[in-house]
This record gives sequence, structure tokens and C-alpha cells, in this order.
Amino acid sequence: MKRVISSLALLLAFSGPALARDGLEAFIEDVNVRAQVDLPGFYATVGAQFGVPASEVQVIQRSVSEPGVAFMIFQLSQMSGKPVDRVLRVYEHGTGVGKGWGMIAKELGIKPGSSDFHALKRGDLVYGEQGPARMNARGGKPGHGAHGQGRHGEN
Repeated sequence: MKRVISSLALLLAFSGPALARDGLEAFIEDVNVRAQVDLPGFYATVGAQFGVPASEVQVIQRSVSEPGVAFMIFQLSQMSGKPVDRVLRVYEHGTGVGKGWGMIAKELGIKPGSSDFHALKRGDLVYGEQGPARMNARGGKPGHGAHGQGRHGEN
């Protein structure tokens, strides 16, 4: 019996990270899946959400590995108040040295204790909706920076 429990514990310990995805990783994957179904719709949706032409979304998406990354470039631009091209440069440099989204956000000036940073880490973001009254799937407001409030969650 001890052997079965030990084997099960080892199996869970090693397979857990492979099965579990953090909130942001799951969110990005969801955006990727939606974009694969309708890439022109993805360009239009992200353009409308962030107030940029669909053609700009297309240019950014073609310069990164996947649509979810393009979405994150626009999301971080909005959260940080930095231009999209600056966010793209930070992303390109950061991924070359193994930085994740949290480190990239910090480099862009999004403070680790801020509501924007916590929303980012949780993947508490919204794809495809506009306006400050958006709600996430749990019924609460998603990360503040993307929803009409001030930088870093300030009102």
C-alpha cells in the first residue's frame, strides 16, 4: 500500500506542472485558439479593443510567435502607458534572455504590487470586449489597467 501511495505521489509531483497552467498562460492559449479560428476577426477584435487599426495588429502579430503574444503586446502597452513599439522591443529583448511576462511588465514600469500586475499574473484579462464595465468570467472586474481606469489601477 505504501508503494502505491508513493508511486501516486511521485506521479502527481511530476505531472502536476505539465497539467496545470497558470492563469496567464491559459488566457494566452485561449486567445491563440480563438485567433486560429478567425485570424482576420482577431485583428479586428484586438484593434477595436485597444483602439488601433486592424492593420497594426496584423503587423505586430506577424512579428511575434503567436496571436496571444500580439494581444499581450497591446495589453502591456495599455497597462504601462508605453507605445506598442517600445513594448515590442522590451518583449523581443526579454524573451531572448528568458524573461517572462512579469519581468517584462516590471521593465515597462508596471509595479509588482499593483492591481494591473496581479491581474496580469492571474491572467485576469479580457479578450474581445470594450469599455470600463467589462466583467470577467467570474463576474468580477478584470485587471484595471485595461478597463478605462488610470495607470496601475489608480482612479
